[in-house]
Amino acid sequence: MQYLPVFLDLKTGPVLLIGAGELVRAKLRVLLAAGARIRWFATDGDFELGGLHDDHGQIARAEGDPLSADLSGVIAVLCAGAGDIGVAMSARARAVGLPVNVMDDLAHSSFIFPAIVDRGDVVVAIGTGGSSPVVARRVRERIEALLPARIGELASFIGDFRKTINPRIPEMPLRRRFWERIVDGPIGALVLAGRKHEAAAALHGIADPSAFAGADHAGRSDGHVTLVGAGPGDPDLLTIKALRALQDADVVYYDELVTPEILDRIRRDASRVPVGRRVGKPGIGQDAVNKLLIEAAREGKRAVRLKGGDSYVFGRGGEEVDALRHAGVAYTIVPGITAGIGAAAQFEVPLTFRSKALRITFLTAHKERDAEAVDWSALTDTKMTVVVYMGMTAAPAVRAGLLAAGRSPQTPVGVFARVTRPDAQAAVGTLDQLPDLVGQIDGGPAILIIGDVVAHSAPWRQKNLSGVIAKLLEPV
Repeated sequence: MQYLPVFLDLKTGPVLLIGAGELVRAKLRVLLAAGARIRWFATDGDFELGGLHDDHGQIARAEGDPLSADLSGVIAVLCAGAGDIGVAMSARARAVGLPVNVMDDLAHSSFIFPAIVDRGDVVVAIGTGGSSPVVARRVRERIEALLPARIGELASFIGDFRKTINPRIPEMPLRRRFWERIVDGPIGALVLAGRKHEAAAALHGIADPSAFAGADHAGRSDGHVTLVGAGPGDPDLLTIKALRALQDADVVYYDELVTPEILDRIRRDASRVPVGRRVGKPGIGQDAVNKLLIEAAREGKRAVRLKGGDSYVFGRGGEEVDALRHAGVAYTIVPGITAGIGAAAQFEVPLTFRSKALRITFLTAHKERDAEAVDWSALTDTKMTVVVYMGMTAAPAVRAGLLAAGRSPQTPVGVFARVTRPDAQAAVGTLDQLPDLVGQIDGGPAILIIGDVVAHSAPWRQKNLSGVIAKLLEPV
């Protein structure tokens, strides 16, 4: 994040606006909408508003040289279509610590104008660090389409009632849940439908706000644990239900393999506790994780157990659910995209293929002894695709087990690392080459896919194409 979004109260002092033409009038339009008091220096001497209306006398037309203007009380300086005066004005504003924006000139600006979605009390600002206003505009268009027209009225409605309701709900988590149920429930729907008076009557009719928010008989909030599959790394692959859980959470216990981009989806004031482990490094242990989840729920918190991939595919989700069930803790399971499916989609590996690959086996072998314990004789069917999780270290043992059981050394295999992430990597070849393929990978996490379907993958096609081109280029 290059710029921190800040909402500035433009009613606290005048804004100095310098410039001319349509560029400065575009800024006038935004400033007027925000209720700003504007001191405008028209560098071309033309103060024509171009269809804008200054009904409240917000614009003061200023004469003379803006470079010698009195800056006392000014809260910001804006230059649009000001030419060289903008650069000189930027230096003057910065010298006295005033925020300044010179349109389309990042080097001389200390703040930038975002794209804005204006719904009254709800304002959304979209910025791209000044690099691409077109992208910001496209994002704004999508948000405009998503937000209800009366979302600002809903915010105003809640603001009207907060001072009377909040003192009746002692616990902050309960308070938050109360308003979430108002926003997400029938009362919020009434406001969005334009039936504000009915909504107000319904809100007044809530006799016990704490009970409405879900408090138990002792007035405490009910705790809950949600097991959320974070998927293999791409934040866009999170489900809508997973995003909602991350936004509602009071505390999130996450694995080390969960990417920073996914952690950024967590509600800002939620606690974040790392509890995972990497291969070869100690962790706090599963019993300790179970205890943390149970304690959080008993304290009335909404806890999320966030783990890479899917909780029920080599994620110990079953152990955690058993512990929660025995402790009498309410829980929900939100599935995630497991790494095998992520690799299949990204690298075009059809895990099943009509008449060629009819079965899939998922197994884990992050240590050599795990691979040695596998009954490889059950995995020799050529119509079976084998997906090995955490198999980089045990790759030699995986190869040895399959070859000893009778699987062909020419069976196509692929090593797929950091799938769905920007630095994803693949190496493909045959079973007898498996350890060498692992050596081509720049670190995990990675999975191995073994079976004829790998020959249909994009990396395999690219490898073959490269080989054909190399032969064509050989000297005759």
